[in-house]
Amino acid sequence: MDWKTFLSAAKGLFPDDLFLIDAEDCLRYGSDWTKTAGTAGLVVRPRTTDEVSEVLKLCSQMKIPVVPSGGRTGLAGGAVARGELVLSFERMNRLSEVDIHGNTVRVQAGATTQAVHEHCAPQGLMWPIDLASKGSCEIGGNLSTNAGGLRVIRYGMARKWVVGLQAVTMAGEILELNRDLEKNNTGYDLIQLLIGSEGTLAVITEATLKLTRFPNHSWVMFFPFESPRATLDFFAEARRGPFEILAFEFFSKACLDIVSARLNRQSRLGHSSPFYALMEVEFPVGREDEVDQWLGMMLENRVVSDGLLAKSESEKDQVWGLREGITESIQATAPVKKYDVSVPVRKLAAFLEEVERALKQSGLGIELYLFGHLGDGSPHLNLVKPAISTMEQFNQDCAEFEKTIFVLLKSYGGSVSAEHGVGILKKHWLTVSRSPAEMRLFRDIKRVFDPQGLLNPGKVIDL
Repeated sequence: MDWKTFLSAAKGLFPDDLFLIDAEDCLRYGSDWTKTAGTAGLVVRPRTTDEVSEVLKLCSQMKIPVVPSGGRTGLAGGAVARGELVLSFERMNRLSEVDIHGNTVRVQAGATTQAVHEHCAPQGLMWPIDLASKGSCEIGGNLSTNAGGLRVIRYGMARKWVVGLQAVTMAGEILELNRDLEKNNTGYDLIQLLIGSEGTLAVITEATLKLTRFPNHSWVMFFPFESPRATLDFFAEARRGPFEILAFEFFSKACLDIVSARLNRQSRLGHSSPFYALMEVEFPVGREDEVDQWLGMMLENRVVSDGLLAKSESEKDQVWGLREGITESIQATAPVKKYDVSVPVRKLAAFLEEVERALKQSGLGIELYLFGHLGDGSPHLNLVKPAISTMEQFNQDCAEFEKTIFVLLKSYGGSVSAEHGVGILKKHWLTVSRSPAEMRLFRDIKRVFDPQGLLNPGKVIDL
């Protein structure tokens, strides 16, 4: 890329501090949490939508490819750059006043998820997308990947919590979508098309987010189980309980053991089990006796053999700490290959049993750490490198076993990506989840929005 010519063309059009050209900056802005090798050719940090528009217009005219960049916390390589111009939104972090009539808030794409939570909390309102990376991830990235998080079972994915969107096409055209209307049945819903498109169709610059009240009154419950199937059977019972389920997470004994060893966080259950489930529930004040009676019935009918109940905030934080410390603990222990998949909830136990059986029969010696969102059918499969294996051998073994995982996924009607998108790492497996007709429509849509293929090239789908 001829960056000298580009900078010469940009001179006088933009503030002098808009561009970063230092090699260290280009390297830092070119990669994400996947640690996939990447580097930016040039980094641009706009402050306004108009600046984004002018940058994209110039790039379009000069045929310069652009990679949109948020907090770069993705796990599919969607923000990895390979010499392109990186468009960073870290300066576009303005938060508007909360609209207490419409229960909405207008934010720029670079605002972090945590900043949005803290901004809305004084009004007793929240944006219910809650992610482990909320301190770093940005709203633009949340929407571009249609983020889910810990409470999808209660609130759904990010796309449910957006009423307005501002975006810029590769040609520099600014789209103001829906104008924050609750109701607008006038043609195609471009908001829902752009959400989840991973910055391949247009660049999200601002969003009007829909807010809701905080949960009224919640408890956290923690149970041991002998298998994923037993966990799923309990989940079916919990669906009929006298409460609303806010979250239903599960993890294996291997996960609990590594959190205990690395972070010194201990379970207060009396004995260990192959699997565990964490359930957070909401119910009105005054209905505590009904919940206690339901728990007693679960024990009496041997749906569960043991459990603990966390009522205070400190107790709830201790139990959640076991679940939230898993990723950190695994990454601090050994190299890991992560798979963020999705299957119908009713098929989840059978799918996990087949994955475990296939890995054991493979003889690869790779340890499998299972955890994730059982309540919405989204397990995280983590393959951890054995100490005796070289990194090269581990990568080869994972690539081989990956085929087994995705063949199983296809047979179960699953998805290769539940939350983190497709990016570059899952693009070659996209046909597992999408039909030839869908793939054709994807390419047609991409051509309409980005006929030159300049916007986040190489991600999701090729023209």
